[in-house]
Parts: sequence; structure tokens; C-alpha cells
Amino acid sequence: MTDAATAFVPGHITGFFSAHPDDDPTKAGSRGAGVALDSGVTVRLEPGDGVELNGESADIEAVDRVLGALRATARVVVETDLPVSAGFGVSGGAALGTALAANAVFDRGLSENELVTIAHGAEVQAGTGLGDVVAQARGGFPVRLEPGAPAHGAMDGIPAVRDIEYVTFGELSTADVLSDNTDELTAAGQRALSSLVAEPTVETFMEASRRFAREAGLLTPPVEEAIESVADADGEASMAMLGETVFALDGGLSAAGYDATQCAVCLPGAHL
Repeated sequence: MTDAATAFVPGHITGFFSAHPDDDPTKAGSRGAGVALDSGVTVRLEPGDGVELNGESADIEAVDRVLGALRATARVVVETDLPVSAGFGVSGGAALGTALAANAVFDRGLSENELVTIAHGAEVQAGTGLGDVVAQARGGFPVRLEPGAPAHGAMDGIPAVRDIEYVTFGELSTADVLSDNTDELTAAGQRALSSLVAEPTVETFMEASRRFAREAGLLTPPVEEAIESVADADGEASMAMLGETVFALDGGLSAAGYDATQCAVCLPGAHL
């Protein structure tokens, strides 16, 4: 047992997904694919209580649920350069980082899969995500073949490394989108996953993500304009789920004239 511990969790952009609810939050989740970013979420546990996000007091339900599941009381300090509520998995990163750090601080002796299960279930119950946690635990270009935590879900990945750029135009509420009828969204996500499984390349992932965003009716005018501008500059871009954010391979957004933030794919998953 130690007084403090720090965990790093990569940011995660989902390109497409299908929603699969279940009464058991460890079985609920999503199928889909995304990319883990070397810009991520750092979570530090120290003596005290309360949650802090980038220097300000915050209410992150998934973090509270993780602490409750681990019977832990601590101050959770979350820091990230990523935009919040814009499709980067900050909530999932905070939950998973808290699980990893709390396991070390309170000597709970749990395995990685057990901690991922706790964090995944906490985020599902909080209504802030369905698949970020399992993807952030894996890293790279994770492909979620089956929904749920590790004991129920199945993962694969695209063996590739690329630079990534992104630009954010605003926030979208994950809870609001997931509270609507998701039948059309889920059907589009299943078609996208089928195409990626048939040809597991980064280019297929980007094309399937663009098609999904259109078919699911999630594109906003600035997002659609940016994606088209990148295509006109011979680049590859799509929309981050769920946020008013566009991500592109390599320097696609910069070539299209956008003041984009650069990062890279993070091959290792979440870790202390």
C-alpha cells in the first residue's frame, strides 16, 4: 500500500460504433473501432477526497462509481490536454486511471481485466460511454468485435502507426445521443464494422467512419465542411464519436488550412 499513485490512459477517438445495451453493465457496450492517442488523461490518487479536473473541482460520476466499487476514499486529480465532452474518452480515461491507481494505493490485488471491467461498468452506468474504456486499455487502433468488458467482449486491432490531427468545434452530449432511438445508428455501425473486418486497414477504417457519420445522421455543418476540405486536399478525415470534432490522418487538417492539434497513435494501453 502506498499514499499516492499515478496512471496514464490514452485518449480515444471512436470512428464508428453500434450500441448494445444490457441490464448487466459489464455486458453492455458497443461494437466499433477507433484510435488511441498519445495525448491522454493522467490520473493521480492522493490522500483526501473529491475529484479535480484540470485544477478545478469536478463531478465525474464514473470516477465516483469506481471508487465505490473498490471501497476507496481518495482525492482524484485528473489532468488532460484533450477537449472535454468532444469525443476523446476523457470520462472513460478518468474512470480507468482511477481504477488502476486505486488498485495500487489500496492494495486491492486485482488484475488488469478486473480493473477494466470495473471502469467499463462505471462508465456505462454513468451514461458517458459504451466502449472507450476497453479501447483505452488496449491502445493502437482497437476494434471492438463484441460489446462489454473483457470477460464478455472480444477485441482486435489494426496493425498500424500513424500521426493524427484533430480540430474541435464544440461539444456533444454522449448521454443525449445514447438516450435516443439508436436502431439506425446501430445498423450503420454494424455495416461499418463488417467492412473493416473484411479489410482491416487504416484507410478502410477512415472510409467506414465517414460513411457511418453520414448514415447515422450525426454530421454537423462545420464537421461536414472540414471533412470535405480534407478530402479536397487529398487527405483522410472523419468525425469523432461522440463530439463535434474532426480527426485526420497525418497532416490532413493542416493541409486543408485548419489550425489543428497534432498527436500520434498510442500503441501501449493504459498503465501506471
